[in-house]
Amino acid sequence: MKITDLMIKETMIMNLQAVSKEAAIDELIASLTASGRINDPVLFKEKILAREAQSSTGIGGGIAMPHAKTKAVNEATVVFAKSAAGVDYASLDDEPAKLFFMIAAPEGAGNMHLRTLAALSRLLIESEFIEALMNARTPDEVTALFDAKQAEAEAEAEAEAKANEAAGTGGTKPKAPERVIVGNPDSQSFVVAVTACPTGIAHTYMAEDALKKKAKEMGVNIRVETNGSEGAQNVLTADEIARASGVIIAADKKVEMARFAGKPVLQRPVSDGIRKPEELITKAIKGEAPIYRSEGRDGDEAPAEKSGSVGSRIYKDLMNGISHMLPFVVGGGILLAISFLFEQVASVDNPIVKLLQTIGGGDGAFHFLIPILAGFIALSIGDRPALMPGMVGGYMALNSNAGFLGGLAAGFLAGYVVIMLRKAFAGLPKTLDGLKPILLYPVFSLLITGGIMFYLFDPVFSWLNEGLISGLNNLGTGNAVLLGLVLGGMMAIDMGGPFNKAAYTFAIGVFTSSGNTNGLMMAAVMAGGMVPPLAIALATTFFKHKFTETERKSGLTNYVLGLSFITEGAIPFAAADPMRVLTSCIAGSAVAGGLTQLWKINVPAPHGGIFVAALSSNALLFILAVLIGSVISGLTLGLWKKPLRNG
Repeated sequence: MKITDLMIKETMIMNLQAVSKEAAIDELIASLTASGRINDPVLFKEKILAREAQSSTGIGGGIAMPHAKTKAVNEATVVFAKSAAGVDYASLDDEPAKLFFMIAAPEGAGNMHLRTLAALSRLLIESEFIEALMNARTPDEVTALFDAKQAEAEAEAEAEAKANEAAGTGGTKPKAPERVIVGNPDSQSFVVAVTACPTGIAHTYMAEDALKKKAKEMGVNIRVETNGSEGAQNVLTADEIARASGVIIAADKKVEMARFAGKPVLQRPVSDGIRKPEELITKAIKGEAPIYRSEGRDGDEAPAEKSGSVGSRIYKDLMNGISHMLPFVVGGGILLAISFLFEQVASVDNPIVKLLQTIGGGDGAFHFLIPILAGFIALSIGDRPALMPGMVGGYMALNSNAGFLGGLAAGFLAGYVVIMLRKAFAGLPKTLDGLKPILLYPVFSLLITGGIMFYLFDPVFSWLNEGLISGLNNLGTGNAVLLGLVLGGMMAIDMGGPFNKAAYTFAIGVFTSSGNTNGLMMAAVMAGGMVPPLAIALATTFFKHKFTETERKSGLTNYVLGLSFITEGAIPFAAADPMRVLTSCIAGSAVAGGLTQLWKINVPAPHGGIFVAALSSNALLFILAVLIGSVISGLTLGLWKKPLRNG
């Protein structure tokens, strides 16, 4: 398949008008929509933004390659676009992006499509070719450049295949192409690499090609395994790994690591494979990387080389705990809410009420909240050996009334205890490696974590937790309203992000620490979280001329999402117009949260939205608070947003 079969002229934009990243994405998606290549622009944009959230697809050198693989795509397509002025795309080199390749791949994309997209990606690291594209003025010129370049690449591949065949036994047994080692046959330097990105469409192959080209320039032999959409290809052999001076892992997703035990392994983002191949190869040749240790078990990975700020690492570890805890919150919370509904029409001793409260409450799902939170925070820091002491530490916090604060402390404590033990045991004889995961880590990590929790953390955090609950119970009306304003507004700042999760976790902590009775904070965050999607729905309904047909259809969905307390329904709108949407939603959410505290509304269920309103201390006032906040946000957005260009 030719690259230009996917890069059709009708979708090309030779003069991109956008000046911001979001606007550029919208303009590219509009081209796909107009050509009928996608069936759901909103879903497609969600997938594009989800990929951007992992790392910018502005790879540097003036190129951006936003991409997604989703059922929203009818036919595999690449939209080519040029911007004369450049767009601030948050690229890896902080330079404006001028050439855009938006890749749209359907969920069932065939191997031929994926191989073609991979071939496209490889072409985009050649500076001469990029310069030629920058100078192209028409879609015909762009098509001609790609056709010529692909023909050249195919000719080189054919010549390489003939050389491989000649190298085979008797000239009849060709050497498998994936076994070819790139570089200088006379060089003794040899490294191996693995490249992978979350979608496996573009960056995986760009990093592969960048590493190969740079290795060839440096006279270094290299073998590169790719973990793309088609799975692992050119898989490294045990012999190749054994012979290599070092291993490069340029990946944004997990790859099979146990095979590299005992080798110097350099773990970096896939973007470094594209932008910094010389640095990676040099370090791998010199063995300037941590020795990877699998702790005697397949897949028991040592922590990857840390990158990013201390704050970002703490946030990542915290979110790992919260994300694993949330299913227990939602599942247990909904069952608790249903039990409360039954309780209003039946006695407390009703078998159904007892069953639901047992499964969802303190003897069921809610009993695991703090241990799960602590365990998976620890897992994120110290990998699998830290999971057990983290969960036990969380359980101790639960039983000692140290609450969520104690659970958080237990998770971080257990994780860093395991890291400390890794260093302490690093000097032991290799014959004892097999004992570490099955004996040394479990015993010592549990003893140290449990001892610190028992003698220090549990007493301290129990005192803090009890003080917090007491303080919240004794808040005056003015302070309570202020806290409600803050919590409600936080729910709309990032709609599922760290601010949203922080507010929700705080409310959950208060709720569980009070024995599932103090739902005042829960009312504030639930009302605040319901407002954004409801505001979007109202704005798209009453200000139709300011939204596209697709946005209006998505707006109807937001009625259901908002009533169900699913804030994320507003994310596509916020991504497309962050200033207007976020400002409007924060204002309404803060008002809704503040009103719940002014009216002292208690919602004794951690999830459910309108469906658990009947459980609140005053259902009508709760609904009124949500309605007032939604109307404020909806009107603000509707009046502020500019009409569509076509009216």
